Formats: sequence, structure tokens, C-alpha cells
Amino acid sequence: MEARLDKWLWAARIYKTRTIAADACKNGRITINGAQAKPSRTVKAGDEVGVRKPPVTYTFRVKQAIEKRVGAKLLPDVLENITDAAQYELLEMSKISGFVNRARGTGRPTKKDRRALDEFTAPTFMDDDFDFDLDED
Repeated sequence: MEARLDKWLWAARIYKTRTIAADACKNGRITINGAQAKPSRTVKAGDEVGVRKPPVTYTFRVKQAIEKRVGAKLLPDVLENITDAAQYELLEMSKISGFVNRARGTGRPTKKDRRALDEFTAPTFMDDDFDFDLDED
């Protein structure tokens, strides 16, 4: 049995909508057995599908070509995740190296918080009280 690539990506719950899956194919983020694929390309059991969601490239082996969306519990019958561990390490490193997040639920910084941050990060050269006038006696 064969299925359209965009339908399979949606049915296997890799993308939330079929439109997003088709756009990913058109933008060159999807490969089948190492070759870029169009949304209408058919997949069959045994194919390896590469999905690039920066910074990680996920790799899945197609076990069953389906075009109807299935429940999350049935996914092991549809695909096998064969993504190598290095990709997951890359994902963790990108999460760690990203900017320091504010505590969850605190919302945007207030004006007072922003001013405090600006004051903290502003470069200081000399005392503001420095007198540039030279006394010539």
C-alpha cells in the first residue's frame, strides 16, 4: 500500500495539519531515502523519511502507509523513530544555550524591570561627577 507524503506526515502526527506538511515538503525540509520530496510523492513501508525541524533532523522509518489520521497509541504500528542520539543532544544544547528565560507565568517585564536591566547593562565609563575643567593657576 502507498500513501501521499503530505497525508502520511499528517496522519502519523508529525505535522498538525496537512497544509503545514505540504509547505514543509515544498520548502525542502522533507526527504525520502535521502532525496528531497514533493507533497505528492508516495511513501511505502520501509522508506526512511527525514524531517528537518531546525535545529534537529528527525528520521522515521515507515512501517505502514496510511492516509487516515490515527490515535497516538497506534503510532508504533505506523512509524519507527530512528533519529540518532546526536540530534537529540543538539536539541538539548540549543535549549541550554538559548537566552535565559523568565520564570514561567511572570509575563513580560514591567517598565521598572526594563529600566533596571538597562541600568545594569549600560556601560559605565567614569564617575558622572568627573569635572573636565582644568584648573590653571
